Amino acid sequence: MKRFLQPLLLVLCGLGLLHVSLFTDLYLRYVKEGMRPLLIASGAVLLLLGLVGAVLDKQKEEGEEGHGGHGHDHSALPRVAWLLLLPALSLLFYAPPALGAYTASRQPPKAVPEESDFDPLPATSPVPMTLSDFTSRVQQDRDDQDIKGRSILMTGFVTPGGPGGSWDLTRVILNCCAADAQSVKVRIHGGPALPANTWVTVTGTWHPGGRLGTRSAPVALDVRTVKKVPRPWNAYQDSLPPEER
Repeated sequence: MKRFLQPLLLVLCGLGLLHVSLFTDLYLRYVKEGMRPLLIASGAVLLLLGLVGAVLDKQKEEGEEGHGGHGHDHSALPRVAWLLLLPALSLLFYAPPALGAYTASRQPPKAVPEESDFDPLPATSPVPMTLSDFTSRVQQDRDDQDIKGRSILMTGFVTPGGPGGSWDLTRVILNCCAADAQSVKVRIHGGPALPANTWVTVTGTWHPGGRLGTRSAPVALDVRTVKKVPRPWNAYQDSLPPEER
């Protein structure tokens, strides 16, 4: 690899990181929102190192020519270093698709944390809930089962493929980055058959089965209404429906 290409790769990598983290929200497809400052700092450091390296190499080349040198650099990096060019260019010019139904359909639902104390549900109707909270109350809340018969409001995207025409309301959650993404799902019975990855807000009631407060209770909803909504800005969180925050 010629001398000038080494700082060029650093500059491209730095610009790519700054592009996805400083000027767009594409970084949310890779990592959690809290890592944005680190990405910006890393991009700035890579950009600075590349620019400084280019200046130093230029000065070195001019010095060699001034002392009668031939001005050619025979040093080289391993050819594998060229692979750095691919992620650098992808950060600048190609945004990978967001994780969605394809990922969720190929992994089991995320295990929600064990809880023993649950606050009473508010008197509002429908009750806005996250998918994780709904899952916990259905399968863990043995003392307060007021979720039975209540109208529930949740938001997620469509993962098709359930039995009998049912589908999964889904959220993909990042613990750190895209590599550890997990999904939480609520089986939806009834309603229209929508395309995969369609973001929707649904209202409905718990689908009876098993015993509430135990693992035998299905994490499922008998849907009453389904409304298409825009994809949230940070879709990798299990958050309340936007209009109810």
